[in-house]
Amino acid sequence: MTAVDDRPQAQDHAQMETEDFESLASDAARRSEGLRLELIGGRMGVKAVPDVIHTAMTMWLVRQCMQQKPQWDLHVGQGLKVESYRRGRAIPDGVLAPVGHLVETSTGEWAETDGVLMTVEITSFDRDTTQRDRVDKPRAYAESGIPVYLLIDRDTREVTVFSEPEHGSYQQRVTVSFGKEVGLPAPVGIQLDTQQLLAWVNAEDA
Repeated sequence: MTAVDDRPQAQDHAQMETEDFESLASDAARRSEGLRLELIGGRMGVKAVPDVIHTAMTMWLVRQCMQQKPQWDLHVGQGLKVESYRRGRAIPDGVLAPVGHLVETSTGEWAETDGVLMTVEITSFDRDTTQRDRVDKPRAYAESGIPVYLLIDRDTREVTVFSEPEHGSYQQRVTVSFGKEVGLPAPVGIQLDTQQLLAWVNAEDA
């Protein structure tokens, strides 16, 4: 396990204010089905539309969470207020929280991160994946105090578990190749056998 510092060395000026982004994102979602916008590090990006393998991996993880921790829900496509002072807006592929927690504590499209146990991202083959999923989002989720960030990386065929957020970055990171087991630390406490992920990516390349 290694310490991770995902904080950028210099902050660029934000492209827009959070309030303006929320209005734009809401309008875009109404006008174009499937179009979801995010605001990370003051910069707007488009959430990639999931393909078949992406969706299969998401549902695989939903089943794992339901089987091992039925008292928790893995929300798919739930928007979160992230980063320092909650100025960012992210749409993780998965948000793990106690059953009913988000309904009880949040209103509107963008939920608060207080009480969220884990966020999940599954990479898509688009040009923003490296920066957003591997750099910007670990920082944003750590700044928000989310205990665990799970990255399922289809490009590298690896699963990376980020944990112990402190001072705006995750202090621990564990990476395993698809096909191996990996444990999600407290407060999640779930063991994942990723053999199915390996089978899917192998079939995708066939």
